[in-house]
Parts: sequence; structure tokens; C-alpha cells
Amino acid sequence: MKRLFASLVIVISALSLRAAEPVFIEAESFAEQGGWSLDTQFIVGMGSPYLIAHGVGKPVADATTKFTAPQAGRYHIWVRTKDWVGPWKAPGAPGRFEVLINGKALETEFGAKGAEWHWQGGGMVELPMGETTLALHDLTGFDGRCDAILFSADLNYLPPEGAELAEARRHWLSLPASPEEAGSYDLVVVGGGYSGMGAAISAARQGLKVALIQDRFVLGGNGSSEIRVWANGGTMRGKYPHLGEIIEEFADHAPDCPADPAEFGADVKEAVCRREKNLSLFLGHFVRQAEMDRSSGRILSVTALDVRTGHERRFRGKFFVDCTGHGELGAQAGAKYSMEPKGRMGMSNLWFWQDEKTAQSWPETPWALPLELGDFPNPKKSQSMIDGKPFMKGEWFWESGFDKDPIQGAEMIRDWNLRAIFGAFSALKQGPEKAKHANSALKWVAYVGGPRESRLLEGDVVLSREDIVDGREYPDGCVPTTWDIDLHYPKELYAKKFADNPFISRAEFGAGVDKRSGYPVPYRCFYSTNVPNLFMAGRCISVTHQALGTVRVMRTCGMMGEVVGKAAYICVAKDVDPRGVYEKQLSMLQDLISQPGAMRRDRIGGELHRDAQIEAVTAFFNKGSDPRSKVTVQKVAVTSDGIVSQSLPGIIIDDGAVKFTGSWTHGDGLKPFVGSEYRYARPNSGEARFAFSVPKAGHYELLLSWAGHSNRATQAGCAIESGGETVLKLKLNQQQNAPVEAKGFHSLGIFDFVPGKTNAVVLSTAGANGFVHADCLQVLEAKP
Repeated sequence: MKRLFASLVIVISALSLRAAEPVFIEAESFAEQGGWSLDTQFIVGMGSPYLIAHGVGKPVADATTKFTAPQAGRYHIWVRTKDWVGPWKAPGAPGRFEVLINGKALETEFGAKGAEWHWQGGGMVELPMGETTLALHDLTGFDGRCDAILFSADLNYLPPEGAELAEARRHWLSLPASPEEAGSYDLVVVGGGYSGMGAAISAARQGLKVALIQDRFVLGGNGSSEIRVWANGGTMRGKYPHLGEIIEEFADHAPDCPADPAEFGADVKEAVCRREKNLSLFLGHFVRQAEMDRSSGRILSVTALDVRTGHERRFRGKFFVDCTGHGELGAQAGAKYSMEPKGRMGMSNLWFWQDEKTAQSWPETPWALPLELGDFPNPKKSQSMIDGKPFMKGEWFWESGFDKDPIQGAEMIRDWNLRAIFGAFSALKQGPEKAKHANSALKWVAYVGGPRESRLLEGDVVLSREDIVDGREYPDGCVPTTWDIDLHYPKELYAKKFADNPFISRAEFGAGVDKRSGYPVPYRCFYSTNVPNLFMAGRCISVTHQALGTVRVMRTCGMMGEVVGKAAYICVAKDVDPRGVYEKQLSMLQDLISQPGAMRRDRIGGELHRDAQIEAVTAFFNKGSDPRSKVTVQKVAVTSDGIVSQSLPGIIIDDGAVKFTGSWTHGDGLKPFVGSEYRYARPNSGEARFAFSVPKAGHYELLLSWAGHSNRATQAGCAIESGGETVLKLKLNQQQNAPVEAKGFHSLGIFDFVPGKTNAVVLSTAGANGFVHADCLQVLEAKP
């Protein structure tokens, strides 16, 4: 009888184990991510965020978590992963990793097969009673990736894919049938780049209740510390010179692209948003669905996925703004849009390397693009420092995907960029110049891509290149676009070897944009023509492919957000839709965008008043300790263009006060510079005289500003004159950059001057071996 009872227990236990639910663990929910990174940028294409082991050639620390199986016993383990170079049948499987159960590695290596995301079987594993430790152990440092892990006691079980997997996730994670209600808002902003921040802050200062939803955990979009593209576009000019003041509260002034992540001020961006009492910030939330009112065509709500937990939240709103860059919310809502079938601007992944004091190893990369020296541009030396050292950089033109699907194919575009970068560095480390690069160490590669072009949502006006170049005046013209019509194409020199997907671009600049005052982009480009309560700001606004070339830069996109935020206030206060703002309340919008960015109202319908604290930030955000955070920022005021000369101490002679002889060209492409521009001239073509006088006798330091470039002279003539007599002649190396903290100023030395006499610094192009750069002279009283 005892034997029969024992046999029944064994049978019942076995049946119970087989009937148990699978144990499902999302990689993004691991308690400790270690060195693995959470990648949220391809949720549209593959259905989920995932962990990526982005160690640029060095294995990253383990990601770990704990779980409890329903019963002890044998389980089949499945890992959702892929061989990320599989689509190209490349050899070597760079994304290999192990799964550790209670510290012991399974025999199977994952990420070594399968060109698409799939469930890779890992064999059988014994799970004990109680808590089990699970770890992802990276083997290569080359972007292994894991979406989820599943344990099944049913040895015949096959995990689902596609729509069935999405439904199974909800079941396994015990998610509620309906999303959690996150509240009702006047304006729901989707996307936390410059345009989304501009819209959210602007609307909140008008008294609206605002939700700002961002799928990553840092703000700034392409101008974030993750992607590190410097913010361009002129602010505070043209018809509405206060536009851009909000943007300048958080905009970066990075000297390079890429640069030190601290230059992009992630904490400052977040602090500026969190300071707004009417603004609720939801980081790590991806908007995956729009709920529509079929009768009116309006958006009722959006549902966002918490990218760590899988929980969903519903955000109800009166008005919505698509600041996603990809026009993702517009597409979900059925908004009309266009997208160039081919020849779009692509995605960039920036990178840099530095030389160390000792030799640095680099593994073989047979799976990378097989590049040789000459297949890519020589990396350029940085203008700034990281960890106290200059660096060699792969910048904006490492770009691909011109003819690839920028939405569904985004992960492959990014992965192609990674293959190109790692292939290029291998060519440096292992090619004919390997001795030169023995100490070179690859330090950083952006795994988050910086895309430029995808969907363009249609508004009541579709702005064209001809509108901009011809200066067509729209009554609702507002946001100044100052960037050239800058379109990117594959660079022919490097396109032959990989003609199907070139990875180096060239910029083709079109003339015709007013770079000083800006062309005013119409407000009617900022709302959908067929979804009545949908605004848009950023690179998905209503323009043609050619016009996108000028409006797409970040500060310009941010000002679009400022306008949208104020227009949303009018919609709520006057009970009109975005189109109604143009048709019925245009003068009110024009009045609002004429107001300083520091203005706010305490409630809808209340009076605008100045916020003294914001004004203090605006006035002093570049003078020492920033009241928004504990970060020390620039010591002088800096706009989107350059250093404000009035903020500089001492005697300032900017290029507008310089006496030029000969032929000098106006320029603003090299930064930093003072004022709105600088001048430069060819060898043997002229002279620049910076004349000045001093108020009292004493010692004075002379500082001359220039931004270094490889086409500048290394032997630019410079003479110091005191009272009409030359006291010193110098040769300046204008390929060199000043230290970052010097803001482009180079000391010429300390000299004695007396009042009542005219002194000068004279730049000469005679005999120069490159362009001579003339910007600004600063004369500072020197302490004895």
C-alpha cells in the first residue's frame, strides 16, 4: 500500500509539473542590468525592448536577477535572441553570451545563430525549490542581445511568436486586461527630444496640465548624452525674437560632435522639465497605441508601455503632439503622411577612440565589414577633451540606410553602422598602420542611432524648398529656420564597395536660407490636416524632403515645440482645434509667441506674468553656478550661434569693429565664435586690424579667438602694436584649438599699455600656409 501511495505521488507530481505555466522572465526587468544596456529604439519593429551587451569589444558585467520556479524539477529553457550579423551571413557570431543558473553556465551559447529574433533552445536544466539566480554572461562585448527567457516543464512546448507572443506576454506577466489610468491632460506630448521638451515646457507655463512621455531615460533625442549630436539652428531672432528662450535654458553648447556626455547636460534637461509644476514627466514609456473616436477622428488617449515592467498606462488628453521624429503617433492615429521611397537621409552612430600610454589589444572581427584604409575617411582629431585627453572621432557622416526602411528596418540600419565602425577600427588596428595605432583604444560607440528622416506628417501647409528660397511670406510664419538646406547623400568616394548600403555620407548644402533672421516656418505645418486634435513638432512636421534639410536641426525643432505649446493653450482656453487657432485666433498666437519664454500664467485664463526665477536662469544660466542644478556651466553667455560679446569681461573688439583690408569671407560653421560670425581669408589676400585703447596704464593680457581647423594656417602672421609701434611679431598656429574652458580664446601674452594711445593686434595673411581666421580680440587687465 505504501508503494502504491508513493507511486501515485510521483505520478501526480509529474502531471502537475507538466501542467504548470511556463516561467517567463523579460530581460529588461532584470533586477541588476550590470553592463548590459536597455535598448528601446526598435520596439515597433521587434515588439519589445531588450538588453544589449554593448561593450565595444570588451565583455560587459553580468546582468542578474532572481526568480522562483513553481516546483522543483527539469525544465526546458528557451532564450529569445538572434545572431545580429546573421542577415548578412557574416562569419563569427559576435553577439555570443551564456546563461548562468545559480552561477553555472549552460552548455549552449546563445546569440550565435538565427538571423531573426527567435526562441533559441538551451536544453534541459534542473531548477530547485526556492529562489534561483539567473544571469546573462557576455562573451564578446560586441552587442549580444536578449529579449526574454522562458522555462517550460512541458518538454514538448514551443514558445509562441508574433501576435501570439504579444498576448502570451500579457498572460505570463499577469498584466491587467486594461491599461492603468495615468490621468487626463490638456496636452499629451509624445517624444522627449528638443521639440517635445519645448512643447511640454511652453504649454505648462501657459497653465496647461501636460504629460511628457519619453521612451528612453534621458531627454534630448539626437541631442542627448546617448547620441551626442550637437544642437544647431539659430534661436531668438526674426519676427519673434523671444522664440528659443525656453530652448536655450537646456540646450547644449557642445564643442564637438560627438563630445563628452557631460556637455549635453542630461541632468539639466531633466531638472528644467521637473521644475514645471504643471508638467508630469514619464521617462521609460513607449507609446504603442492611439485610441480614436471614429466619428470625429480625434485621438482620445494613448497607451504607453513601461519599458522595464511591461505594464501599460493610458493617457487621456484633449490635445496631443507627435514629437517622436518618426511620426509614430501620427501613424497610429491614421494621420496623413508621406515618406520618400528612396534617397532619404539616414541614421548615424557616432564613435571615438583615444591613444593610451601602453599597447591596447583588439580582437579579430571577421563579422565586421571587411574594410581597408581608404574605404573610409581618416578620423579627425577632436576640438575638445574627454577624460582630459583629445580624441579621434567618427562624426555625423558615419551614416547609412538611405534606401532602407527607416521604421521596420531601423535595427538592421543600426547594426550595419556597427559593422562599419568595428570594421574601420579593425583596419586601423590590424592593417598596414597597426604600429601607429598600437596604443589606440576604442572608447565609445553610440548604440542608440541618430535618425534624420522617415515619416513627414501632412499639415494644412506642406512647406517646400521653393517657399524657403523664394522667401514666400505666410501670414502664420513664425519659427525661424536658419540652417542651410542640408541634404545628405552617399559619398561617392566610399560608396562603391558597399553600393547596396553605403555608410559614409556627404552633405549637399543649398543656398537661399536667411541665416541671420531665418525663414519663418508657418504654424500650419505644425498640426495634422486630418486628425483634428493632433499637433506635430520636430523632424516629422509638414514639409517636403528638400525643406526638411533646413528645419530638422534641434534648436529649430525645439522652437516648433514652443509654438505648439502656446497654440495648445489657445485651443483649451478658446475651445478651438489647432486649425481654429489659425482661422480664428492667429493674432492671439502671434501675441503669445511674442512674449518672453519666462512668462507664465498660474491657471488657464489667468494673466501672464514674469517668473523671476526663470528670468534669473535665462540671464545667468551661463555665468557660474546654474540655479537649475549643481552642474557648473559656461562662464559666459552662449546662444545657438556663439558667445554673446556683451557677456565677456574686458575690452572686446569683435569682427564687426575690425578694420579689414583685402578679401575676407563671412563664416559661422566653426564653433565657438563670438557674436554672429567670424571672417577668414586666403593666403596673401588681406589684413585684419583689431584696434583698441586702454583706460589706464597697466599690464593687459591679449586674447585672440579662433576655432581650429585643418585648413587653417599654422604660420598666420600676427603683430602686436603699442602706440603705433610694433612691439612683437608672432606666428599663430590656427589649426590648434583653445582648451574647452577658454571658449576659443588663445592668449597672445601680457603687455604694457598706456591711455591716450591707439594699440592694435594685426593679423596678416601674407605668406600664410592656409586660411587665416579673424574673430574677436579680448583685452583683460592683468594682475601684477
